Amino acid sequence: MERFAVKRGLEKKMGGNAGLAKLAAQYFNDLQVNADGAFTGKYGIMTHISGEFDTDGKLALDVQQLKGSGLSAFLSADGGREEAMESRKRYSSFLDEATGYTPKQRGDKAKEEAKKFSKAKSAIKMAHKTMEMSTSLDAATIEKAHAMIAELESMIESGTAPSEGKVKKLNDLL
Repeated sequence: MERFAVKRGLEKKMGGNAGLAKLAAQYFNDLQVNADGAFTGKYGIMTHISGEFDTDGKLALDVQQLKGSGLSAFLSADGGREEAMESRKRYSSFLDEATGYTPKQRGDKAKEEAKKFSKAKSAIKMAHKTMEMSTSLDAATIEKAHAMIAELESMIESGTAPSEGKVKKLNDLL
């Protein structure tokens, strides 16, 4: 499952998951939509693609593609290479419209989010080290730090990028 940042206001302008499914119908075949508006479909080398806007306002997509001998057979068939290229083109165009960002902008957004995760993990590691080595921290401060660490770790596990403010509070506490 991949999650993509969506330009502010685009989900509402598009009409939520219903609008997303309508957009997907332009790019993929055998489209099916559930009651929540999440869609599933396929096209060319993409044997399964499903997507929806999640509760965080991100585009969540799950794509399964042909691999190994199945992919080799597909590519060696008449027009297989062209259809494979068309599959990638359609997927990219769909992402452009569904997120409102170009491929470069999507990459920049992903790097930005990865940086937030990295900073949070680093802050957690430093907090543990500081608490281990410090002799002047009182029990209340240590307890508060553990609560903040637990919150950051739960955000990381759920795939939600911790804000810089939460990371800074942990760093400032110790």
